[in-house]
Amino acid sequence: MHPETRFGLESMLPPGRMVTSDEGDGDVQPLWLSDGPATAELWTRMHAEHTRSGLWPLLLDSLDPNDGGFRPWGSGEVFPEQMSSPANHDSASLLARWWDIYTAVDEDDMLDAGRRLAVTAPFGKTWPGLAPSRETTTNPDQLAAGFAQAFLADRPQTRLGLVAAASGAEALTAAGWAGPCNYDNDTAKFSAVVRDWEHRFGARVVAVGFSTLHLSVATPPAGEHEALLVAAEHFAFCPDNIWQGSRPYTLPAYAERITDAHRWDFWWD
Repeated sequence: MHPETRFGLESMLPPGRMVTSDEGDGDVQPLWLSDGPATAELWTRMHAEHTRSGLWPLLLDSLDPNDGGFRPWGSGEVFPEQMSSPANHDSASLLARWWDIYTAVDEDDMLDAGRRLAVTAPFGKTWPGLAPSRETTTNPDQLAAGFAQAFLADRPQTRLGLVAAASGAEALTAAGWAGPCNYDNDTAKFSAVVRDWEHRFGARVVAVGFSTLHLSVATPPAGEHEALLVAAEHFAFCPDNIWQGSRPYTLPAYAERITDAHRWDFWWD
């Protein structure tokens, strides 16, 4: 983000600073971070200004609310120069490849083949393909504003971040967020999937933590089959949602939880 980009917004912003990335020579500043907690009104105002400012607002959560360094954002643990471009990746191909990796069984697997494939039943090792998109009368941006308010009520220590990006999906890469690095250290791949969800489901990136991602969703899956397809996408995108989520650790149970749910949360261990 160039400093001159935000000058027109300075009267609207609380005290804050540009964050310098740990990588390189200390001249990369991928985001602006507020010094204090964000408000829902501020997030909504910045979201409305995005088309003019080019700055996408993110509610930024820290690894430990008691940590004065506000990791990873305040500590500069962001790595934009290590990322490729979301435009270089195809969502369907990524999800299919990840599905193959996470459903594979090898001799060192803690689960036997039957138990491993039971997690992703009824599909087993067979990638079912993408869920279809549906039309909606719900305004994705109004829904995102309501989610921002609810998120801040649960996590009042959350701060505001501003990132020069065309969308929330692209903001993840532009900010240098490395949350899923235990699975893949190129966030652009995850941005490509989220960008696809923006188009198919009216998803909006609202909040990001150290290794968590929170989306509002205007058109969630409505029926059992559709929910299973979306659950399969979520498993490929973030297998920890299933492996370390709520019991039972199966795709059908997870699908039931996301049916008609206007909020998608992801966490990578």
